[in-house]
Amino acid sequence: MPVSYKKLFDLMESHGIRKIDLRNTYKINPKTVDSLVNNRSVTVDTIMSLCEILNCQPGDIMEYIPAAEIEE
Repeated sequence: MPVSYKKLFDLMESHGIRKIDLRNTYKINPKTVDSLVNNRSVTVDTIMSLCEILNCQPGDIMEYIPAAEIEE
C-alpha cells in the first residue's frame, strides 16, 4: 500500500512531538512507530489516535502515493 507519513512527521515537529514521545508519552507500540517511519500500513485506530494527539484530520498526516509515481 503506497502511503507516505511525511506530513505526520512535519506536523509532529511543528507541535514539538518526537517519535520517542509517541512511544513513551502516548503509548504507541514501537512496532507501529517503525511502520510509520517506514511508510507501511497501520490500523485505522492508530490513525485516529494520531489525529487526536495532533488535533487534525487523517489527510493532515498521511498521503496516498499512486504506485505509478513510486516506480518512476
